[in-house]
Amino acid sequence: MRLNPTMLLAAIVLFVVEVIIATKLNGYHFIRAYFGDFLVVMLVYCVVKAFWNVEPKRLAIAVFIFACAIELAQLFRLADLLHLTGWVRVVLGTSFSFHDILMYAAGCMAIWWLDSRWYKEQTKAVNHGTA
Repeated sequence: MRLNPTMLLAAIVLFVVEVIIATKLNGYHFIRAYFGDFLVVMLVYCVVKAFWNVEPKRLAIAVFIFACAIELAQLFRLADLLHLTGWVRVVLGTSFSFHDILMYAAGCMAIWWLDSRWYKEQTKAVNHGTA
């Protein structure tokens, strides 16, 4: 495990943006309903990548599967079944949407594309002894 400061900073920025979306942008349906889902998978990806050097494609797939599992929990109303309240209920969510899955896929593809470019550069630099 090795700290990646760039990914940690990206995770912090994404977290702040997600909090702003959740607390201040109620009147902006597209941002709240779709863009937040696009960004949240990027946030999860960056948190993992901040501490573990995982190959981008594998991590993007794992994050997508995790996000879909959360969405399925919403479909089966897991928060209600477990009588969850507070921030745990907010994080898990309560309403299933197929559109969320599409946004998770788009977010995972975007972060995979961005990180795979950076990952290739880092791997090339290490292999050539310049990093």
